[in-house]
Amino acid sequence: MRIACIAPRYGAEILGGPELYCRLVAERLSAVHTVEVLTTCARDDTTWANAYSAGTDRIRGVTVRRFANAETRDAAAFRACSERVFGAPHTAQDEETWLRQHGPWCPALIEHLEQEHRSYDALIFFSCLHAPTVLGLRVAPRRSILVPAVREHPALGLEFCKEVFARPAAIAYATAVESGFLRSRFATRAPVEEVVGCGVDLPPGLDPAQPDPPDDEVDDDAPAVGAVWNAGGPGAGFRRRHRLFGPFALCSARVRSGWGCEELIEYFGRYAAQHGDADLALMGVKLMEIPDEPFIRFAGTLAENDRLEAFAAASVVLAPAPEESTSLHVLEAFAAGTPVLANGRSDVLTHHCQRSDAGLYYADGDEFVECLRLLMNNAELREKMGRNGRRYVEEQHCWPVVLEKYDELIAAVAPRRGARRATGRSRGGKGRPRRTRQASKS
Repeated sequence: MRIACIAPRYGAEILGGPELYCRLVAERLSAVHTVEVLTTCARDDTTWANAYSAGTDRIRGVTVRRFANAETRDAAAFRACSERVFGAPHTAQDEETWLRQHGPWCPALIEHLEQEHRSYDALIFFSCLHAPTVLGLRVAPRRSILVPAVREHPALGLEFCKEVFARPAAIAYATAVESGFLRSRFATRAPVEEVVGCGVDLPPGLDPAQPDPPDDEVDDDAPAVGAVWNAGGPGAGFRRRHRLFGPFALCSARVRSGWGCEELIEYFGRYAAQHGDADLALMGVKLMEIPDEPFIRFAGTLAENDRLEAFAAASVVLAPAPEESTSLHVLEAFAAGTPVLANGRSDVLTHHCQRSDAGLYYADGDEFVECLRLLMNNAELREKMGRNGRRYVEEQHCWPVVLEKYDELIAAVAPRRGARRATGRSRGGKGRPRRTRQASKS
Protein backbone atom coordinates (compact mmCIF):
# COMPACT_ATOMS: atom_id res chain seq x y z
CA MET A 1 0.00 0.00 0.00
CA ARG A 2 0.99 3.64 -0.43
CA ILE A 3 1.03 5.45 2.89
CA ALA A 4 1.49 9.15 3.70
CA CYS A 5 2.78 10.08 7.16
CA ILE A 6 2.14 13.74 7.99
CA ALA A 7 4.16 15.47 10.72
CA PRO A 8 4.88 19.12 11.64
CA ARG A 9 8.65 18.58 11.16
CA TYR A 10 10.88 15.65 10.35
CA GLY A 11 14.57 14.77 10.47
CA ALA A 12 17.11 12.31 11.80
CA GLU A 13 18.35 14.96 14.25
CA ILE A 14 14.91 15.46 15.84
CA LEU A 15 15.06 13.14 18.82
CA GLY A 16 11.83 13.69 20.70
CA GLY A 17 8.08 14.10 20.56
CA PRO A 18 5.61 12.94 17.91
CA GLU A 19 8.11 13.87 15.18
CA LEU A 20 10.57 11.22 16.38
CA TYR A 21 7.75 8.72 16.70
CA CYS A 22 6.63 9.53 13.14
CA ARG A 23 10.13 8.86 11.81
CA LEU A 24 10.44 5.55 13.62
CA VAL A 25 7.04 4.37 12.39
CA ALA A 26 7.68 5.53 8.82
CA GLU A 27 11.03 3.75 8.66
CA ARG A 28 9.56 0.46 9.86
CA LEU A 29 6.42 0.64 7.70
CA SER A 30 8.58 1.26 4.64
CA ALA A 31 9.82 -2.35 4.86
CA VAL A 32 6.37 -3.50 3.68
CA HIS A 33 4.57 -0.44 2.33
CA THR A 34 5.48 2.47 0.05
CA VAL A 35 5.80 5.32 2.53
CA GLU A 36 6.08 9.07 1.96
CA VAL A 37 6.46 11.62 4.72
CA LEU A 38 4.77 14.97 4.15
CA THR A 39 6.22 17.67 6.36
CA THR A 40 7.45 21.26 6.52
CA CYS A 41 10.89 22.78 6.07
CA ALA A 42 11.14 23.60 9.80
CA ARG A 43 13.68 22.16 12.21
CA ASP A 44 12.95 24.34 15.28
CA ASP A 45 9.46 24.03 16.77
CA THR A 46 9.76 27.31 18.68
CA THR A 47 10.04 29.46 15.54
CA TRP A 48 9.03 27.15 12.64
CA ALA A 49 11.59 28.92 10.47
CA ASN A 50 12.37 27.17 7.19
CA ALA A 51 15.69 25.39 7.73
CA TYR A 52 15.51 22.67 5.06
CA SER A 53 15.06 23.13 1.33
CA ALA A 54 11.60 22.52 -0.09
CA GLY A 55 11.29 19.45 -2.29
CA THR A 56 11.85 15.72 -2.11
CA ASP A 57 14.55 14.11 0.02
CA ARG A 58 15.48 10.60 1.11
CA ILE A 59 16.15 10.00 4.80
CA ARG A 60 17.03 6.54 6.10
CA GLY A 61 15.22 4.87 3.22
CA VAL A 62 12.04 6.97 3.42
CA THR A 63 10.91 9.53 0.82
CA VAL A 64 10.33 12.91 2.47
CA ARG A 65 8.43 15.74 0.78
CA ARG A 66 9.06 19.11 2.40
CA PHE A 67 6.92 22.21 1.99
CA ALA A 68 7.94 25.72 2.99
CA ASN A 69 6.12 27.39 5.86
CA ALA A 70 4.41 30.64 4.96
CA GLU A 71 5.05 32.18 8.39
CA THR A 72 7.28 31.94 11.44
CA ARG A 73 6.09 32.27 15.02
CA ASP A 74 6.07 35.67 16.71
CA ALA A 75 6.58 34.62 20.33
CA ALA A 76 5.03 37.75 21.87
CA ALA A 77 1.99 37.67 19.59
CA PHE A 78 1.53 33.94 20.24
CA ARG A 79 1.61 34.45 24.03
CA ALA A 80 -0.96 37.24 23.77
CA CYS A 81 -3.20 35.09 21.57
CA SER A 82 -2.94 32.14 23.96
CA GLU A 83 -3.96 34.33 26.88
CA ARG A 84 -6.96 35.51 24.87
CA VAL A 85 -8.29 32.07 23.90
CA PHE A 86 -7.46 29.93 26.95
CA GLY A 87 -10.18 30.14 29.56
CA ALA A 88 -11.83 33.29 28.24
CA PRO A 89 -14.70 33.97 25.82
CA HIS A 90 -13.44 34.06 22.25
CA THR A 91 -14.50 33.48 18.66
CA ALA A 92 -13.80 30.81 16.08
CA GLN A 93 -11.60 33.37 14.35
CA ASP A 94 -9.53 33.69 17.54
CA GLU A 95 -8.98 29.91 17.50
CA GLU A 96 -7.92 29.98 13.86
CA THR A 97 -5.48 32.76 14.69
CA TRP A 98 -4.09 30.68 17.58
CA LEU A 99 -3.68 27.64 15.32
CA ARG A 100 -1.89 29.75 12.73
CA GLN A 101 0.45 31.34 15.28
CA HIS A 102 1.08 28.04 17.07
CA GLY A 103 2.45 26.76 13.78
CA PRO A 104 3.58 25.41 11.55
CA TRP A 105 1.47 27.29 9.00
CA CYS A 106 2.06 25.52 5.70
CA PRO A 107 -0.67 26.00 3.05
CA ALA A 108 1.53 24.26 0.44
CA LEU A 109 1.38 20.97 2.36
CA ILE A 110 -2.43 21.13 2.59
CA GLU A 111 -2.64 21.97 -1.11
CA HIS A 112 -0.57 18.87 -1.90
CA LEU A 113 -2.94 16.73 0.16
CA GLU A 114 -5.97 18.18 -1.58
CA GLN A 115 -4.50 17.44 -5.00
CA GLU A 116 -2.85 14.05 -4.34
CA HIS A 117 -4.76 12.38 -1.50
CA ARG A 118 -6.37 9.81 -3.81
CA SER A 119 -2.93 8.41 -4.63
CA TYR A 120 -2.49 7.29 -1.00
CA ASP A 121 -4.25 4.30 0.53
CA ALA A 122 -3.97 5.77 4.03
CA LEU A 123 -2.98 9.08 5.63
CA ILE A 124 -1.40 8.91 9.10
CA PHE A 125 -1.35 12.21 11.01
CA PHE A 126 1.07 12.58 13.92
CA SER A 127 0.14 15.10 16.67
CA CYS A 128 -3.27 16.71 17.06
CA LEU A 129 -2.67 20.38 17.84
CA HIS A 130 -0.81 21.49 14.72
CA ALA A 131 -2.33 22.94 11.57
CA PRO A 132 -1.14 20.16 9.19
CA THR A 133 -3.27 17.72 11.22
CA VAL A 134 -6.25 19.98 11.94
CA LEU A 135 -6.59 21.08 8.31
CA GLY A 136 -5.30 17.86 6.75
CA LEU A 137 -7.94 15.68 8.45
CA ARG A 138 -10.60 17.57 6.50
CA VAL A 139 -9.23 16.35 3.16
CA ALA A 140 -9.87 12.59 3.30
CA PRO A 141 -11.14 11.65 6.77
CA ARG A 142 -12.30 8.15 5.74
CA ARG A 143 -8.70 7.19 4.91
CA SER A 144 -7.13 9.05 7.82
CA ILE A 145 -5.50 7.65 10.96
CA LEU A 146 -4.80 10.02 13.83
CA VAL A 147 -1.85 9.43 16.18
CA PRO A 148 -2.57 12.12 18.82
CA ALA A 149 0.66 11.80 20.84
CA VAL A 150 -0.73 14.46 23.16
CA ARG A 151 -0.30 15.40 26.77
CA GLU A 152 -2.48 17.69 28.89
CA HIS A 153 -2.64 21.06 27.14
CA PRO A 154 -4.99 24.03 27.47
CA ALA A 155 -5.56 23.99 23.70
CA LEU A 156 -7.50 20.73 24.12
CA GLY A 157 -10.35 22.91 25.41
CA LEU A 158 -10.67 24.74 22.07
CA GLU A 159 -13.59 23.96 19.79
CA PHE A 160 -11.50 22.81 16.81
CA CYS A 161 -10.25 19.85 18.87
CA LYS A 162 -13.76 18.37 18.86
CA GLU A 163 -13.52 18.27 15.06
CA VAL A 164 -10.05 16.73 15.17
CA PHE A 165 -11.20 13.73 17.21
CA ALA A 166 -14.51 13.34 15.36
CA ARG A 167 -13.11 13.19 11.81
CA PRO A 168 -10.56 10.33 11.44
CA ALA A 169 -11.56 6.78 10.53
CA ALA A 170 -9.05 5.37 13.03
CA ILE A 171 -7.15 6.58 16.09
CA ALA A 172 -3.87 5.06 17.29
CA TYR A 173 -3.15 5.78 20.94
CA ALA A 174 0.34 5.58 22.41
CA THR A 175 -0.86 4.33 25.79
CA ALA A 176 -4.03 3.20 27.54
CA VAL A 177 -3.71 6.33 29.68
CA GLU A 178 -3.87 8.55 26.60
CA SER A 179 -6.84 6.57 25.27
CA GLY A 180 -8.80 6.94 28.50
CA PHE A 181 -7.93 10.61 28.85
CA LEU A 182 -8.96 11.59 25.32
CA ARG A 183 -12.06 9.43 25.16
CA SER A 184 -13.26 10.97 28.44
CA ARG A 185 -12.97 14.46 26.93
CA PHE A 186 -14.07 13.97 23.33
CA ALA A 187 -16.86 12.17 21.52
CA THR A 188 -14.56 10.16 19.27
CA ARG A 189 -16.40 8.67 16.29
CA ALA A 190 -13.63 6.61 14.74
CA PRO A 191 -14.87 3.12 13.74
CA VAL A 192 -11.51 1.73 14.84
CA GLU A 193 -9.49 2.78 17.88
CA GLU A 194 -6.44 0.93 19.15
CA VAL A 195 -3.74 1.33 21.78
CA VAL A 196 -0.79 0.60 19.52
CA GLY A 197 2.03 1.45 21.94
CA CYS A 198 5.39 2.97 21.08
CA GLY A 199 7.75 0.73 19.18
CA VAL A 200 11.30 0.24 20.45
CA ASP A 201 14.05 -2.23 19.60
CA LEU A 202 15.41 -4.75 22.06
CA PRO A 203 19.21 -4.66 21.96
CA PRO A 204 20.51 -7.77 20.16
CA GLY A 205 21.48 -10.68 22.35
CA LEU A 206 19.47 -9.60 25.38
CA ASP A 207 17.25 -12.30 26.86
CA PRO A 208 14.64 -10.82 29.21
CA ALA A 209 14.72 -13.98 31.31
CA GLN A 210 18.42 -13.74 32.09
CA PRO A 211 20.56 -11.06 33.78
CA ASP A 212 23.48 -9.58 31.92
CA PRO A 213 26.65 -11.68 32.36
CA PRO A 214 29.54 -10.13 34.28
CA ASP A 215 32.55 -8.82 32.44
CA ASP A 216 36.01 -9.12 33.99
CA GLU A 217 37.86 -6.56 31.87
CA VAL A 218 39.37 -3.62 33.75
CA ASP A 219 40.19 -0.11 32.53
CA ASP A 220 43.54 0.85 34.03
CA ASP A 221 42.71 4.57 33.64
CA ALA A 222 39.44 4.36 35.53
CA PRO A 223 39.39 5.22 39.22
CA ALA A 224 38.82 2.39 41.65
CA VAL A 225 35.16 2.40 42.63
CA GLY A 226 34.67 -1.21 43.58
CA ALA A 227 32.14 -3.20 41.61
CA VAL A 228 30.40 -0.13 40.18
CA TRP A 229 32.69 0.53 37.24
CA ASN A 230 32.51 -2.19 34.64
CA ALA A 231 34.85 -1.18 31.81
CA GLY A 232 33.72 -3.89 29.44
CA GLY A 233 30.03 -3.88 30.32
CA PRO A 234 27.10 -2.28 28.47
CA GLY A 235 27.72 1.34 27.55
CA ALA A 236 31.44 1.29 28.43
CA GLY A 237 32.24 3.56 25.48
CA PHE A 238 29.75 6.19 26.64
CA ARG A 239 31.20 6.08 30.14
CA ARG A 240 34.75 6.56 28.89
CA ARG A 241 33.84 9.42 26.53
CA HIS A 242 32.12 11.35 29.31
CA ARG A 243 34.44 10.35 32.18
CA LEU A 244 31.62 8.64 34.06
CA PHE A 245 33.58 6.08 36.06
CA GLY A 246 31.08 5.61 38.87
CA PRO A 247 27.33 5.19 39.16
CA PHE A 248 25.29 7.82 37.33
CA ALA A 249 21.72 8.73 36.57
CA LEU A 250 20.79 9.71 33.02
CA CYS A 251 18.16 12.28 32.06
CA SER A 252 17.31 11.98 28.37
CA ALA A 253 14.51 14.57 28.17
CA ARG A 254 15.06 17.89 26.44
CA VAL A 255 17.06 20.18 28.73
CA ARG A 256 14.33 22.78 28.63
CA SER A 257 12.57 25.00 31.14
CA GLY A 258 9.12 23.70 31.99
CA TRP A 259 9.98 20.06 31.22
CA GLY A 260 10.93 19.22 34.80
CA CYS A 261 14.68 19.67 34.31
CA GLU A 262 15.07 22.56 36.77
CA GLU A 263 13.24 20.63 39.48
CA LEU A 264 15.26 17.49 38.67
CA ILE A 265 18.58 19.32 39.07
CA GLU A 266 17.42 20.73 42.40
CA TYR A 267 16.35 17.29 43.65
CA PHE A 268 19.54 15.64 42.44
CA GLY A 269 21.52 18.35 44.24
CA ARG A 270 19.86 17.25 47.46
CA TYR A 271 20.80 13.65 46.74
CA ALA A 272 24.39 14.60 45.95
CA ALA A 273 24.67 16.64 49.15
CA GLN A 274 23.42 13.74 51.28
CA HIS A 275 25.09 10.82 49.51
CA GLY A 276 27.59 12.18 46.97
CA ASP A 277 28.07 8.85 45.22
CA ALA A 278 26.65 9.50 41.75
CA ASP A 279 26.68 11.91 38.83
CA LEU A 280 23.83 13.28 36.72
CA ALA A 281 24.27 13.02 32.95
CA LEU A 282 22.02 15.25 30.82
CA MET A 283 21.40 14.12 27.26
CA GLY A 284 19.53 16.10 24.62
CA VAL A 285 19.10 19.57 23.19
CA LYS A 286 20.20 22.33 25.58
CA LEU A 287 17.46 24.98 25.76
CA MET A 288 18.16 26.37 29.24
CA GLU A 289 21.12 27.35 31.35
CA ILE A 290 22.67 24.42 33.23
CA PRO A 291 23.98 25.19 36.74
CA ASP A 292 27.72 24.82 37.24
CA GLU A 293 27.57 21.83 39.58
CA PRO A 294 30.35 19.24 39.97
CA PHE A 295 27.88 16.35 39.73
CA ILE A 296 26.47 17.37 36.30
CA ARG A 297 27.78 16.04 32.99
CA PHE A 298 26.23 17.37 29.78
CA ALA A 299 26.38 14.78 27.00
CA GLY A 300 24.49 16.84 24.41
CA THR A 301 22.52 15.51 21.46
CA LEU A 302 23.62 12.00 20.52
CA ALA A 303 23.17 9.80 17.48
CA GLU A 304 20.70 6.94 17.87
CA ASN A 305 23.30 4.23 18.56
CA ASP A 306 25.04 6.45 21.10
CA ARG A 307 21.72 7.16 22.81
CA LEU A 308 21.00 3.45 23.19
CA GLU A 309 24.51 2.95 24.56
CA ALA A 310 23.89 5.71 27.10
CA PHE A 311 20.70 4.01 28.32
CA ALA A 312 22.62 0.76 28.82
CA ALA A 313 25.45 2.54 30.64
CA ALA A 314 23.27 4.36 33.18
CA SER A 315 22.52 3.00 36.62
CA VAL A 316 19.10 4.70 36.53
CA VAL A 317 17.24 6.69 33.86
CA LEU A 318 15.35 9.74 35.13
CA ALA A 319 12.09 10.92 33.56
CA PRO A 320 11.29 14.32 35.10
CA ALA A 321 8.57 15.65 32.76
CA PRO A 322 5.28 16.24 34.60
CA GLU A 323 3.38 15.44 31.38
CA GLU A 324 4.36 12.88 28.76
CA SER A 325 2.81 11.59 25.55
CA THR A 326 4.91 8.92 23.83
CA SER A 327 7.52 8.35 26.61
CA LEU A 328 9.86 6.66 24.12
CA HIS A 329 12.93 7.34 26.25
CA VAL A 330 11.41 5.41 29.16
CA LEU A 331 10.70 2.40 26.95
CA GLU A 332 14.23 2.60 25.50
CA ALA A 333 15.58 2.52 29.06
CA PHE A 334 13.47 -0.56 29.80
CA ALA A 335 14.70 -2.22 26.60
CA ALA A 336 18.30 -1.60 27.68
CA GLY A 337 17.60 -3.23 31.05
CA THR A 338 17.90 -0.01 33.05
CA PRO A 339 15.32 0.92 35.73
CA VAL A 340 13.52 4.28 35.62
CA LEU A 341 12.76 6.90 38.25
CA ALA A 342 9.87 9.02 36.98
CA ASN A 343 7.88 12.10 37.91
CA GLY A 344 4.76 10.83 39.65
CA ARG A 345 2.67 13.70 38.28
CA SER A 346 2.74 12.07 34.84
CA ASP A 347 0.00 9.46 34.46
CA VAL A 348 1.73 7.97 31.42
CA LEU A 349 5.03 7.48 33.24
CA THR A 350 3.45 6.02 36.37
CA HIS A 351 1.39 3.69 34.15
CA HIS A 352 4.55 2.31 32.52
CA CYS A 353 6.28 1.92 35.89
CA GLN A 354 3.30 0.09 37.39
CA ARG A 355 2.64 -2.18 34.41
CA SER A 356 6.29 -3.12 33.93
CA ASP A 357 7.44 -3.28 37.56
CA ALA A 358 10.60 -1.72 36.18
CA GLY A 359 10.46 1.78 37.63
CA LEU A 360 9.72 3.92 40.66
CA TYR A 361 8.15 7.37 40.76
CA TYR A 362 8.29 10.34 43.11
CA ALA A 363 5.91 13.07 44.27
CA ASP A 364 8.44 15.47 45.79
CA GLY A 365 12.11 16.00 46.55
CA ASP A 366 12.18 13.75 49.60
CA GLU A 367 10.69 10.83 47.67
CA PHE A 368 13.11 11.47 44.82
CA VAL A 369 16.13 11.24 47.15
CA GLU A 370 14.88 8.07 48.85
CA CYS A 371 13.94 6.32 45.61
CA LEU A 372 17.25 7.19 43.97
CA ARG A 373 19.18 6.05 47.05
CA LEU A 374 17.33 2.74 46.99
CA LEU A 375 18.06 2.14 43.31
CA MET A 376 21.70 3.22 43.48
CA ASN A 377 22.48 1.06 46.49
CA ASN A 378 20.68 -2.12 45.48
CA ALA A 379 22.23 -3.84 42.46
CA GLU A 380 19.99 -6.88 42.87
CA LEU A 381 16.88 -4.68 42.65
CA ARG A 382 18.25 -2.91 39.56
CA GLU A 383 18.91 -6.23 37.83
CA LYS A 384 15.44 -7.53 38.65
CA MET A 385 13.76 -4.35 37.42
CA GLY A 386 15.95 -4.42 34.32
CA ARG A 387 14.72 -7.91 33.45
CA ASN A 388 11.14 -6.81 34.07
CA GLY A 389 11.56 -3.83 31.78
CA ARG A 390 12.96 -5.89 28.91
CA ARG A 391 10.12 -8.38 29.26
CA TYR A 392 7.54 -5.58 29.25
CA VAL A 393 8.97 -4.13 26.05
CA GLU A 394 9.19 -7.53 24.38
CA GLU A 395 5.57 -8.35 25.13
CA GLN A 396 3.91 -4.99 24.49
CA HIS A 397 6.18 -2.44 22.83
CA CYS A 398 8.64 -4.18 20.51
CA TRP A 399 8.27 -3.27 16.84
CA PRO A 400 6.69 -6.52 15.56
CA VAL A 401 3.83 -6.09 18.04
CA VAL A 402 3.33 -2.39 17.27
CA LEU A 403 3.55 -2.79 13.48
CA GLU A 404 0.97 -5.57 13.46
CA LYS A 405 -1.47 -3.11 15.02
CA TYR A 406 -0.60 -0.43 12.45
CA ASP A 407 -1.22 -2.95 9.68
CA GLU A 408 -4.67 -3.62 11.11
CA LEU A 409 -5.48 0.11 11.20
CA ILE A 410 -4.21 0.66 7.66
CA ALA A 411 -6.25 -2.26 6.34
CA ALA A 412 -9.33 -0.87 8.12
CA VAL A 413 -9.17 2.56 6.44
CA ALA A 414 -7.70 1.69 3.03
CA PRO A 415 -10.03 1.37 0.02
CA ARG A 416 -11.18 -2.19 -0.53
CA ARG A 417 -9.40 -2.39 -3.87
CA GLY A 418 -6.05 -2.02 -2.12
CA ALA A 419 -6.77 -3.50 1.26
CA ARG A 420 -4.45 -6.44 1.74
CA ARG A 421 -3.80 -7.41 5.27
CA ALA A 422 -0.12 -7.79 6.12
CA THR A 423 0.27 -10.97 8.13
CA GLY A 424 3.05 -13.42 8.80
CA ARG A 425 5.74 -11.05 7.50
CA SER A 426 9.12 -10.74 9.07
CA ARG A 427 9.62 -7.28 10.54
CA GLY A 428 13.05 -7.90 11.98
CA GLY A 429 13.59 -7.98 15.68
CA LYS A 430 12.20 -10.24 18.35
CA GLY A 431 8.58 -10.24 19.42
CA ARG A 432 6.02 -12.66 20.75
CA PRO A 433 2.95 -13.37 18.60
CA ARG A 434 -0.02 -11.21 19.56
CA ARG A 435 -3.50 -12.68 19.53
CA THR A 436 -5.29 -10.91 16.68
CA ARG A 437 -8.47 -9.16 17.68
CA GLN A 438 -10.81 -6.55 16.27
CA ALA A 439 -9.89 -3.15 17.65
CA SER A 440 -12.84 -1.51 19.36
CA LYS A 441 -13.78 1.19 21.83
CA SER A 442 -14.42 -1.28 24.58
